[in-house]
Order: sequence, then C-alpha cells, then structure tokens
Amino acid sequence: MKRRHLLQAAGASAVFGLYPFGIARAQKKTPFKFNLGWRFEASGAGYFLAQQRGYYDEAGLDVTIDSGNGSTAAISLVAGGAYDAASADLASMIEFNVQHPEAGLRAVAMQYDLNPNALIVRKGGPIASPADFAGKRILGQPFNASRKLFPVFAKAQGFDPSGVVWENMEPGAGDTRFARGDFDAAAYFYFTGLLNLKARGVDLDTLQVYRYSDYGMQSYGNGIIANPAAMARADAMKAFIAASTRGWLDVIADPIAGGAAVKRKEPLANEALETERLQLITTGTMQTQATAAHGWGAATPERVQATIDETVDAFGLQAGLGVADIWNDAFLPPLEARMLRG
Repeated sequence: MKRRHLLQAAGASAVFGLYPFGIARAQKKTPFKFNLGWRFEASGAGYFLAQQRGYYDEAGLDVTIDSGNGSTAAISLVAGGAYDAASADLASMIEFNVQHPEAGLRAVAMQYDLNPNALIVRKGGPIASPADFAGKRILGQPFNASRKLFPVFAKAQGFDPSGVVWENMEPGAGDTRFARGDFDAAAYFYFTGLLNLKARGVDLDTLQVYRYSDYGMQSYGNGIIANPAAMARADAMKAFIAASTRGWLDVIADPIAGGAAVKRKEPLANEALETERLQLITTGTMQTQATAAHGWGAATPERVQATIDETVDAFGLQAGLGVADIWNDAFLPPLEARMLRG
C-alpha cells in the first residue's frame, strides 16, 4: 500500500511538472486589486480577457477589476492603498506626484503608446484648422486630461490657449448637448468621444478629429500605475503585468474576442459598439512603430521625459523630474512575450 501511495504521489508530481500553472491553481492565490479608471468598456478589454481566459489565475493571482471614475480618482485610490494599480493618464499621475511627492507612484507599463487625447468638431463648422480653436467654446470637464493638456496642443499650433471658453458638464449630458450642436468642439479621448456621439445618433462622417499626437504632442497616454507597496510585491506585480500583456496582445490580434469579453463583463454593453471602439483603440494607440519595435507596455526614456516636460509646461508645475521619478520598467516581461502578432 505504501509503495502504491508513493507511485501515485510521483505521478501527481510528474503531472504538475508538465503543467506548471497547475501548481498556481492548487496554491492560495495572491490578491491583487486593479482599478480601470473608467467604465466597463473597450478600454478595459485586455484586462477582461486576461481574467476570463485564466491568465491571472495561471499566474497565481486573485485579481479584482473595478470600474473607475476617471484618472484623477483612480490615482488617488492607488495612492491611498485601496488599489494596487490602475489604468490612468500619465499626465495626471505626474501632477499628483508633484503635489504629493511622498506617494511615490510610478507607471510600470504603457497602455497607450500614442496619446488618445483629442478635440472633436463638426465638419463645415467654425473650426477648419488647428488655429481656429483659439477663442472658441469647448466642452471639457476640469479634470479631463484632454482639457488639461490643451495648452500643449495650442502651443504647438502657435496660439494662446487662455482665450478658450471651457464648458463644464457631466459626460453624458455633454455628449447630448454636443450632438445637438451647442458647442464648437469637445475634448475627449478620441475613441470615447466618437463612439459616445455615434450612440447618440451622430454620423461619424460629419465629424473631424484633432488628435494631439498628430499635432506635436509626444506624451504617452494611459499607463498602468502602481504604488510603492504593490511594487514591493515584485513577483505579484510582474505576474500581473505579464498576464495583462497576454490579454492585450490577444485583444490586438482579435478585437472581436475583446468586444465579447466586454459584453461578458458588462451585460448591458453594446457588443458591436464596444468592438468598434476597441478597434479604434488598438489601431490608434497600440499598433504603432514603437510597439512593433519594443513590444506592448514598453517606453523609451526620451518619450518619458517628453511626457514629463509637456505635462509640467501644460499644468504650470514647478518640478524638475527625471524619468526614474515616474517610470519603472523592472516589472515588464521579456521582449519576446510583449511583441505584437502578425
């Protein structure tokens, strides 16, 4: 009997040796709390798919993914320890670190290689070129990154941003008002604005998008930001970034699967609309020359410093920050595990 038990134990060990993730499933998972910084929609598809396909589970993590209410709120929650990490706008994180240097937040992976902040206008309206934004009425909430970074866009176009009249309104009501024609322009992440307006009956062919990244801005967009306590749990942080990278690479290769993942996470979501939004996200912010060369999640020191410089200038911050003050690439998986497919 003893010999049979030993053989059974040896067989089980052999199975776990062949399937190393089985060990992670058998062990107690490490809790990890993540805030999306926004609603359950296409901008979170890579994380949803990673969770639904068991990538976090295989990595030994028990990941909680919660919706958020914008980057500013998500950053505060991470700084306060309510979450280990969040998807948030880097400019907002830089501003927070300057105001709260003790927080020690860092970006540990770049979600959007190209910055999605933009201005949307109607074709045939009063704005026909970038310089025409001077002095116009633009919809944009005070904590909206597209509004806060507008001075970078304005400076690149050579006009004074102070003459713009900003209209503060809740996103849903603002979308409806813009669709009705009440404003000259609206400041959005381009994929949020376009699909929100489409959902309100606006023909996208009637709109013109001015993406800041097409008009001089070098800054990265959202990244995965983390607090010092989470970064001190290096194994868990590396596991989370590696599994999230797998999820986003899957989504980039198959946006339809990503749209289905959003629907599974949020049953009230319009799957076709979220799939379309996801295609805008992946083609416009992730499938770039830089990610083709360096893989998803990576950053170059030159562009990290440009992100700092543009933010400091736009927000009027008094700070002398370097790359290491906002960026930590120690948790990224190897290059071969980050490369885009096809």
